[in-house]
Amino acid sequence: MNTKLKTAFILSALSVGTIHIMNRCITAASTMKNLLNTEEGHFFDWRFGKIYYTKKGSGTPLLLIHDLTPCSSSYEWHSVEQKLAKHHTVYTLDLLGCGRSDKPDITYTNYMYVQLISDFIEKVIKQKTDVAATGLSASFVIMTCGNHPELLGKILLINPESPIKLSSIPGKRSKIIKFIINMPIIGTMLYHIITNQQNVEYLFTEKYFYNPFLVKAKCVHIYHESAHKGDSNGKYLLSSINGKYVNININSALKNIDNSIYLIFGKAKEENETIAESFTKLNPAVETVFLPECKHLPQLETPDTLVSNMNIFLS
Repeated sequence: MNTKLKTAFILSALSVGTIHIMNRCITAASTMKNLLNTEEGHFFDWRFGKIYYTKKGSGTPLLLIHDLTPCSSSYEWHSVEQKLAKHHTVYTLDLLGCGRSDKPDITYTNYMYVQLISDFIEKVIKQKTDVAATGLSASFVIMTCGNHPELLGKILLINPESPIKLSSIPGKRSKIIKFIINMPIIGTMLYHIITNQQNVEYLFTEKYFYNPFLVKAKCVHIYHESAHKGDSNGKYLLSSINGKYVNININSALKNIDNSIYLIFGKAKEENETIAESFTKLNPAVETVFLPECKHLPQLETPDTLVSNMNIFLS
């Protein structure tokens, strides 16, 4: 090996080593406050890992499922769960790959989350359950009901993903993106860039909230920490989402559901009316309401308004 090749090899090794050290430091710094502790909850030993959950209140069971992003966790529901617990036994969980639950190096799929919800209801709740879910996770509830209608009661979906977008399947480009994000060092660095605190704050001020002045710093910190808990292994979930492996065509299941379905949209949410129309075309029995002055996460932005609407539907 000549001198130039040796120099190039040494510089490359040093660069990779430096990036690895930076990745470890970013992960440690992002989680050092331990805002998402596990003191109030329990763990469900599931086939693919431990699932963190909480149980509060008494009454008919209600399962709350957060949106599916690497930053998400059951904290999404913290402003409403105590209010709902006055009339229900409220269960919240961190989906696999999110928050305080395990984040294994696997491909995350829609069917996997359907199995998680089914097993959680069967083995933890142990009775027919009303379910509320946000965003992409709404598709898991629809498919769970399609496969196991005996497990679910009323279904409440907050800003569900468009059925058209959900029909998009993995292709060559999305598979390449998944491969890059899953790479050990470079992929982790890319994940840290995507989930840095500034980008998380941008999500809240531009996508999640109608009024950016209502975004609390603590909320941003918790979402940022959630993305980096578990050695930043949330990147495997992100790669599966970007790779479109969590997508599924919900049309058939939605058409055949006999359960009561209630859609809640933030009035300021983009394409809300189009998505609502696509749901009602597939199932005319679907009820829809638009909440004023909120976008994607009314449970954090306008919790009292959301609870009032949820209580009307669940009563």
